[in-house]
Amino acid sequence: MTARKRPVTDPHPLVQLPACVILAAVGSHLLPAGEYERRDDEATGRSVVVAGTYHEVEPSPVSFFEAIVALPRGMADAAEVIFLVFLIGGAFTVVDETGALKRGVTSLIRSLGGRDLLVIPVVSLFFATGGVVENMQEEIIPLIPVLLILTRRLGFTPMVAVAMSAGAAFVGSAFSPINPFQVSIAQRLAELPLMSGAGFRIVFLAIALAFWIAMTMRYARRTRGSGRRADDGAAGVDGGSGGGHGPGGEGVRASDLGIFALVLATFGMVVVGMMLWHWGFNELSAAFFIMGVIVGLLSGMKIGGTAEAYVRGFRSMAYAGLLIGFARAIYVVLQDGRIVDTIVHAMFTPLEGLPVLASSFGMVAAHTAIHVPVPSVSGQAVLTMPLLVPLSDLLGMSRQVTVLAYQYGAGLCELLTPTNGALMAILASAGVRYEDWIRHVVPLYLGLVALGLVAIAVALGVGLQ
Repeated sequence: MTARKRPVTDPHPLVQLPACVILAAVGSHLLPAGEYERRDDEATGRSVVVAGTYHEVEPSPVSFFEAIVALPRGMADAAEVIFLVFLIGGAFTVVDETGALKRGVTSLIRSLGGRDLLVIPVVSLFFATGGVVENMQEEIIPLIPVLLILTRRLGFTPMVAVAMSAGAAFVGSAFSPINPFQVSIAQRLAELPLMSGAGFRIVFLAIALAFWIAMTMRYARRTRGSGRRADDGAAGVDGGSGGGHGPGGEGVRASDLGIFALVLATFGMVVVGMMLWHWGFNELSAAFFIMGVIVGLLSGMKIGGTAEAYVRGFRSMAYAGLLIGFARAIYVVLQDGRIVDTIVHAMFTPLEGLPVLASSFGMVAAHTAIHVPVPSVSGQAVLTMPLLVPLSDLLGMSRQVTVLAYQYGAGLCELLTPTNGALMAILASAGVRYEDWIRHVVPLYLGLVALGLVAIAVALGVGLQ
């Protein structure tokens, strides 16, 4: 008797995202066009809105054809991010084809001695740290195949791979005291000292990560066995060339340790570069490209073999690049239709007459709603914070609370929104349907939002400045 196939009830991501683009175009016909005036901000180096300057402008409805043209425009607009994904993907394909990753996974599993669930907090904390210090997102995409090797060996589902990588990173980003793309830029716009309130944020960061990791371990334990478990000695279960090595009984070599050290050093240099030297996506791409070339040459793959591995990596990242570009096209259409500022104005205007606590909670809800059409956390900060700082001053609300509301609203929404191209690409790389991810993550998201609201209430109570 054959098992009945589970019907596919959710659209393919390459259907979902263009549908959102069309919906954005429809919105440009239905919503009034409007804009805020903007000024250059020296503290952030960005163009920010000027509070109290919203005004209606000449409508600019986007036609169906113009919406479709926005798809390649979105690819061009997201070029730096897409090239980052391609170059990191190529670099980690080189690392994978040395066989070091597979031997490292095998050795890690053996060293755990039956305590396999401990992999989850270790991996989660690694990615959470990336989220805390540099808003790690697109960098996760090329690492998903490595995590699938690990989870498959342990009998966990691909959902676990996504939860302990992207999920942990997004939670770390949202509760971070130092994330340069979220809290740091928001604090600059609010004219607060950088790292102010860090101790308060660290307390709730620890609680949030403990909650996320515990729930991920619980899910992994309950669903274990539904993933394909492979014995240490099984050959060929992991896919890929494995660098030509045979059955998985081989331990880590001395050369593997050198490769791991080089990978970790590259991540360390990237963090330092972003925090001290203001590196952007192009510098990150260059750093990982150099890492991949050095690994290929030191492992004996030679120039030709390293180049071929890069090509295979580029090919494997093509789908992810499309998703990122298509997601960016949504914002392109909203900008062309001149309705982004209209949406922001409509979300925040009702907060003016509310009590302080209700207004702060309303800010969280408004940031969550705005983050769907404006999927860039830094872009949302420069769009909304100049509007909310005068409002918070008028209400007698601490500016630090205003920043918290932005973090917990926009940052946690990264777990859900289909307009987050990195999330969609990560899910696609792991073979996890968006519908299944939403079913898994929504209860956890609601728990984290509740924790954020508690943090805001406590901040108001203690007068956090």
